Amino acid sequence: MKKILFLLSLFLFSRLYAFQEPNSLPVVAKQGMVVSEQHLASQIGIDILKKGGNAFDAAVAVGYALSVVTPCCGNIGGGGFMTLHFANGKNIFVNFREKAPLAAKPDMFLNKNGKIIPSLSTVGYLAVATPGTVMGFETVLKKYGTMTREQVMAPAITLAEKGYILTAGDIKLLSFGDEDFAKYPNVAAIFLNKKHKPFKEGDRLIQKNLAETLKLISKNGPDVFYKGKIAQEIVSASKTNGGILSLNDFSEYKVQELTPLSCTFRKYTIISAPPPSSGGTTLCEMLNILENYPLKSYGFHSSKSIHYITEAMRYAFFDRNSHLGDPDFVRNPVSQLISKDHAAHIVQDILDIRATPSNEIGDKIGSHEGINTTHYSIVDKKGNAASVTFTLNSFFGAKVIAGDTGFFLNNEMDDFTAKPGEKNKFGLIHGEKNRIQPGKRPLSSMTPTLIFQKKKLVMVLGSPGGPRIITSTLQAILNNLVYGMNIKESVDAPRFHHQWLPDTIYVEPDAVSALVKEELISMGYHFTPQPTWSVVEAIVIDPDKKTYQGANDRRRMAGKAIGY
Repeated sequence: MKKILFLLSLFLFSRLYAFQEPNSLPVVAKQGMVVSEQHLASQIGIDILKKGGNAFDAAVAVGYALSVVTPCCGNIGGGGFMTLHFANGKNIFVNFREKAPLAAKPDMFLNKNGKIIPSLSTVGYLAVATPGTVMGFETVLKKYGTMTREQVMAPAITLAEKGYILTAGDIKLLSFGDEDFAKYPNVAAIFLNKKHKPFKEGDRLIQKNLAETLKLISKNGPDVFYKGKIAQEIVSASKTNGGILSLNDFSEYKVQELTPLSCTFRKYTIISAPPPSSGGTTLCEMLNILENYPLKSYGFHSSKSIHYITEAMRYAFFDRNSHLGDPDFVRNPVSQLISKDHAAHIVQDILDIRATPSNEIGDKIGSHEGINTTHYSIVDKKGNAASVTFTLNSFFGAKVIAGDTGFFLNNEMDDFTAKPGEKNKFGLIHGEKNRIQPGKRPLSSMTPTLIFQKKKLVMVLGSPGGPRIITSTLQAILNNLVYGMNIKESVDAPRFHHQWLPDTIYVEPDAVSALVKEELISMGYHFTPQPTWSVVEAIVIDPDKKTYQGANDRRRMAGKAIGY
């Protein structure tokens, strides 16, 4: 059932992120750049920068704006991560990932026979983890911003209260929830028109309830969300509808500021997400492996390049799925996984003319994770930068809105291992490090990333897409730093993906030529064609020309890179 839901979600995601008309040139600016998946949110970010705000003010403003204009994905009912760079050279990682309720149990999604109950971890209040976005935004704004909460939230409140005109991309997004909207009167009242029918292009979407919620947060701060009216409304709805959220879950929620993960790739330094994200660890492990191969001389998407990149993905995802979890609950061998020695041992096992069957590495469950996330990248005129990824997990999360709050709640509990404790033939415990525990944060693939050369920031990027976040970010980096594409070409180029299990290469249309595919099949590879996925939003900084080059992935119709 989970596989069917994932494939359906991937298909819907691919429809939303269908290719636009080709445009191979990035947007160039000198003062600041904002790139997001929705043009109105990007414009709000730029307006904040023009008014004198810094990248962190803009990051909060864009995040709240996205909660209005991308209700499917980036939302105050979820959580996420920020990787931040300060003009003085400092880097920090802000963890506002959701947490399992204190009443959560490892077997909460199993029936009396120990089998997973379909949809219990994906739809409804039992699927909801404690949201972290509001506390995350407040932490960043209060500590590192220069503007007031009222200033950065005002544009989002206006968007919600007065509404915005729906474009074709917006309608396509909303259409994925039409059937679910109709199931809940309070949802239908917002996201269906007065005739209880789906909105059409050119209609205005007004979200009065969300506007009131945002006004409460703007005026009273995060306490109203975690200790006041909003928390009470969510907990009440949860208890009424079979959920387990409590007021203690909200009042005890805390944001973490961590040291970002760091590694090197040739002459570059990569700064990315540490656990409870698997993104930075897996990305660095893949780059360490690929550092040993002259990919540029092999050619873009040649059989050799795809072979070695796929092998790097395969081994790194095995480590990702086997060894990582919330560091507050488990020990993560990150330093070992991202070491050059570990990569060297893997390189010794990779054969030049044969694919490595995944079951030769290990036999264990693969990861599953919602693919409907939101990423945005920002750089200001002083050189401060924010790489932000946040999520509801699946499209429209758990599909529920608590009372009159106006925003969807996440279904992040589905990112945990629903059935822990089963040993495989090697004695490994299936998903043990990511099993459900009270107050635990589920493992994520979100990979907000910064890249430096000689201590100078040269790239800000990230992506939505579940496990494909990591491989999409990897390929955008390789396209730019190895194959010499500009940043727009780098994020637009067709992609492929391997995640250890299932043992197949997923390929976007036109990603692999017929001849290359034949060569790789002869080496033992299997292919699964799929529509497009992920949406890399990236900025390249040219320290010599003192310019910013922004690129919105063409897979996202409503997105835009805006600079000034």
